[in-house]
Amino acid sequence: MTYKEKYDFLVSRLAEVVDLSRAAAVLAWDQQVNMPRGGMKARGDQLATLSSLAHARFTSPEIGELLQDLAAYERELPYESDEASLIRVARREYEKETKLPAKLVTELAKAANDGYAAWLQAREAKDYGVFRPALERIYRLMVEKAQALGYRERPLDAFVDESEPGMTIVDVEKLFSELKETLVPLVAAIRERLDRVDDSVVLKYYDKDAQWKIGLEAVRAIGFDLDARGRQDLSVHPFTTSFSPDDVRITTRLREREFTMGFFASLHEAGHGTYEQGLPKRLERTILCRGASGGLHESQSRLWENIVGRSHEFWEFFYPTMQRYFPEQTSGVSLDSFYAAVNRVQPSFIRTEADEVTYNLHIMIRTELEKAVFDGQLAIADLEQAWNDKYQEYLGIVPKDPVDGVLQDIHWSGGFGASFISYTIGNIVMVQLFEAACREIPNLKAGFAKGQFAPLLHWMNDHVHTHGAKFQPLELVRMATGAELSARPYLDYIVTKFSALYGL
Repeated sequence: MTYKEKYDFLVSRLAEVVDLSRAAAVLAWDQQVNMPRGGMKARGDQLATLSSLAHARFTSPEIGELLQDLAAYERELPYESDEASLIRVARREYEKETKLPAKLVTELAKAANDGYAAWLQAREAKDYGVFRPALERIYRLMVEKAQALGYRERPLDAFVDESEPGMTIVDVEKLFSELKETLVPLVAAIRERLDRVDDSVVLKYYDKDAQWKIGLEAVRAIGFDLDARGRQDLSVHPFTTSFSPDDVRITTRLREREFTMGFFASLHEAGHGTYEQGLPKRLERTILCRGASGGLHESQSRLWENIVGRSHEFWEFFYPTMQRYFPEQTSGVSLDSFYAAVNRVQPSFIRTEADEVTYNLHIMIRTELEKAVFDGQLAIADLEQAWNDKYQEYLGIVPKDPVDGVLQDIHWSGGFGASFISYTIGNIVMVQLFEAACREIPNLKAGFAKGQFAPLLHWMNDHVHTHGAKFQPLELVRMATGAELSARPYLDYIVTKFSALYGL
């Protein structure tokens, strides 16, 4: 066969792996949205089978031989081409996946399914002890996975490289250190002035049906296609999944006396959804038809949730809609007061509902706990108490029960290790991307006040989404912004915005 024939054959074989993974994603979506509780065991077997099949198909000697044969062809191609990128990414992932025993892959899939069921039961019982055995099992398997994959210096490096290729836990710690230096004193300064912002307007009673409808209007406004290529549902923990750029699912959750929870969850997940819908059709059914990394994906969700959705300009456009849906709740509340309310800083327990200033402290807490466990300094049995201690230290609050504490996130039910770092990477990258877009598009932010969100979405389509997973995150940041990854633009944004809000 010619190089071109071998390449096409590789693409066809990898498409089968993608199909199996997408099929598993459909089952996972159904599990969290529609499936009755009694289906948990059967669904676990089904997901484990699909994971095992995908792993076996991808790690077959046939794929390895094709990648070896195509090495010379890859060198002849431009680095940035789709063909060279597919070979390069497939080789990198093949080398990782072939290190994982098939039995471990199957056991991890089953443990994740059982972990999700135990997590739900523990939340209902408000008892970490119900979840702990499942988490201990997951942790043991993740240790095996780290050992199988190998790592530079510390076990967490294996998982950091999975979510943010090319980075290590030391890189993450440096970013956290820089953030902490500015954010901790900023939180302390704002805590002295909390009464400057009144958020009572968003804590009134809000009918869930009306919340659902206004959330859909906001999601449509920013450009997520709900009519032909997407949908929104309810779930215990908001998430986004994609089966193709033409079938992207987002979820939210609603609470009658916390309007911001559901509204901004919808915007957040729609940001993920715009990334998935923005992936180019030419990459469909390839391993490149996905985001560059967890952090790049979070840069999109946090961008639309915060830089856009919590901006004064957004509410200049959207507040009349808010008043139309909720005339009683917003009566006598000015635009400026409402803008301040949705941006109020308040140390809180729930990560997904945290304000922009304290959000990264939630990520640091989780990451420090994961590091402590993997470094042998903390036992899974002691995780709940350690969690509470960290919240007291960082935010000055202690959860009243584990549902608001160690059981709040779904992530550890499916895996344990560098599970949250992408959220902070996303916060940092979103500002760099937005500033780059502003340099190229005059009056970009001012256009939000007129409902003009398409220019920003199209810029992201052209500079981020179009590349899929061709490049590592640090490469993509350089390409899109012309600069290295840096926390400074993010910190400048946070300090400027919230100093103005709180008169610092």
